[in-house]
Amino acid sequence: MIVLRLVRSLLCAGYGIVLAGLFASSVVATAADPLDWPNWRGPEQNGISRETGLPEEWDFDGENLLWKSTELATRSTPIVLNGKLYTLARSNPETTKEGEKVICADAATGKVLWENKFNVYLSDVPAERVAWGAVVGDPATGKIYAMGVCGIMLCIDGESGKTLWQHSLSEEFGLLSTYGGRTNVAVVYEDLVIISAVMTNWGEMAIPAHRFVAFNKANGEIVWFNGTSLRPDDTTYSTPFLGVINGQAAMVFGSGDGMVWGFQPRTGKPVWSYKLSMRGLNVSPIIADGIVYAGQSEENPDDSSMGAIAAINAAGATGDVSKTAAIWREKKLMVGKSSPILLDGRIYAFDDGNIMYLLDAKTGEQLQRPTRLLGSIMRSSPLYADGKIYACTTSAWHVITPTADGAKVTHKLRFPTGEEIHGSPVVSHGRIYLPTIDAMYCIGFKDAKPAATAIPTPPAEAPLTDKTPAWVQVVPAEGLIKPGEKVQFRAALFNAAGQLIGPATDAKFTVSGGGEIAADGTFTAASEPKHSGVIITCEAGGIKGTARTRIVPPLPWSFTFNETPIDVPNPVSKKLEGEPPITWIGVRYRHKVRELEGGEKAMVKVTTIPKGTRSQSWMGPIDLHDYTIQAEVRGSKKDTAEGMKLPDMGVIAQRYTLDLMGNHQKLQIRSWTAQLDNRFAVDVPFKWEPGVWYVLKFRAETDGEKAVLKGKAWKKGEAEPAEWTITGTDEVGNLQGSPGLFGNASDAEITYDNITVTSN
Repeated sequence: MIVLRLVRSLLCAGYGIVLAGLFASSVVATAADPLDWPNWRGPEQNGISRETGLPEEWDFDGENLLWKSTELATRSTPIVLNGKLYTLARSNPETTKEGEKVICADAATGKVLWENKFNVYLSDVPAERVAWGAVVGDPATGKIYAMGVCGIMLCIDGESGKTLWQHSLSEEFGLLSTYGGRTNVAVVYEDLVIISAVMTNWGEMAIPAHRFVAFNKANGEIVWFNGTSLRPDDTTYSTPFLGVINGQAAMVFGSGDGMVWGFQPRTGKPVWSYKLSMRGLNVSPIIADGIVYAGQSEENPDDSSMGAIAAINAAGATGDVSKTAAIWREKKLMVGKSSPILLDGRIYAFDDGNIMYLLDAKTGEQLQRPTRLLGSIMRSSPLYADGKIYACTTSAWHVITPTADGAKVTHKLRFPTGEEIHGSPVVSHGRIYLPTIDAMYCIGFKDAKPAATAIPTPPAEAPLTDKTPAWVQVVPAEGLIKPGEKVQFRAALFNAAGQLIGPATDAKFTVSGGGEIAADGTFTAASEPKHSGVIITCEAGGIKGTARTRIVPPLPWSFTFNETPIDVPNPVSKKLEGEPPITWIGVRYRHKVRELEGGEKAMVKVTTIPKGTRSQSWMGPIDLHDYTIQAEVRGSKKDTAEGMKLPDMGVIAQRYTLDLMGNHQKLQIRSWTAQLDNRFAVDVPFKWEPGVWYVLKFRAETDGEKAVLKGKAWKKGEAEPAEWTITGTDEVGNLQGSPGLFGNASDAEITYDNITVTSN
């Protein structure tokens, strides 16, 4: 029984790939179909298919067009798994019920089999940019993983469409949902599903960074959480490439800090980095023979030229290899959106406009004059199959045939005005699938019999011979619990190559921040109703690893800031400041506690944080509902030549914002910021003055599938109004969500005080 409990514990912890074979009932696995297309770049992660017998031409009148479905219209790249096509798409577009969905269809006919719909909340992404990420399928289990534009992360049963587990990366990790809309794509590695975004967080990780979260793919438990450089200039859309370099498992990706990174996929440990750009990278890299090929279309780090594609020697690389690892770098190629293809020693790279470059993979030398395609913008990535490259600008389809001395366009088709291609073509079982914002096209020969050559054997990871511990992984890596609650922490040892040695049998656990931990890793949170951040440390094999947990008591909550130490001098003003509650997501770094006139303390949202003056933050569990948040707020002013500028300041309840808008002088309730007209928003005029304290009170209630929202605002010191100032009912309601704060201090600072959250 002891052995059985140990194995089950390890399976839950994320070590099932090693031990699952001992208990067949613990993991349901199936053999992968080599003709499936389980992720947006295909089974080899490089845009290459080994299928044969595919058409070179098709047209809208039906030649080689097997089916067309407007129900499957999308900006996303689809995947194909177990006879089904899956993609992200807009749900109920141009209506008050608009949101996002994962949609599943029969890959042979296009018939929709199920839809998994979910709301877009607390996001600046406009509706026309929804569903610009892509889902990923797990061939071993048939499960589908998707992240929406607002950061909702779903694990879905591929057969039924039922959600098996979910996380809200904005509320739990501080994901920044930006106007651009494109979201990172998850990758499946062994028993992990890994997703990334630029995130703020809590404690020492409150400063924004491009961070990855590795979940146990079966149950959503957080196995590791790590990131790259702090304060990146951009978000990023570069999907990691998972492979083997120099005998070691590697996860290679472009980051928001302009660097190409190599991480260990099982541990999240950074191994090496290469500075390619001054801004974020969006192209997904490819790996071959230990060489990483990556592109960008921003400013180069060593001069003012724009754009480059580079070959980086990653074999044996450690640390910052920016000055040593470049095999070649061809500048002034604006390869920043479309991921290239490596084929027979050549790089086929497409710039952000409509130009194809053909480069020698060994030297970077251009092998022929650049080829101009139809259209003017290219966001889609190319597909190679059956001796042909299928490539799409936003307005046209092309077939490009490699030749002995170059490549030539052999077929092209312009789409109707307004029908745009943003996703990439994929191929599976003799059919090419092409997504547009108006339809999904299935292209192939009628009665074709799928055929393919064998996929080349990928490089193998070196056998586990080194059993010297170099990394301690403590799981769950992140969490949120109540006072007095228990959590079972487990630890495993990895060697320097990121290979699992086994469970840490000599683990010694300690805890700081509140609570007790037993010798077996059972942590019991302190019982007092206090918001606190806990660090769990495990020492094993002579090294240490850590995990983090927030302790958040049940409602009611009250925050006054008067007990906050004011003991850290501001680097500019030299005035003493303190830190907001450690458990709040996305608050520290952007907010400081200061002493006000009269000796009272309050929290200030500062104006000097780059790219952080307009932000959201969250205080606790995402499953809360039917509660009221109240806060005192005060806005300062900024006098300009155009007139007085005021901030926006608000509170968040159940994924809705009550915003006291300064320059517009009104009070607004909203959920999806970019969809105020079609989705849900109500507002009323409300005049308020700078330098004066106001009270905001916001109540969220559930009524079946509806959310009923009620808000009040009044001057502090005056009697609370008997009636609600503003009300609204969302027919497609957000039925749960963490309380939080909103503020736009781009024009002037905001001060918050006396915040309470109570059950209705």
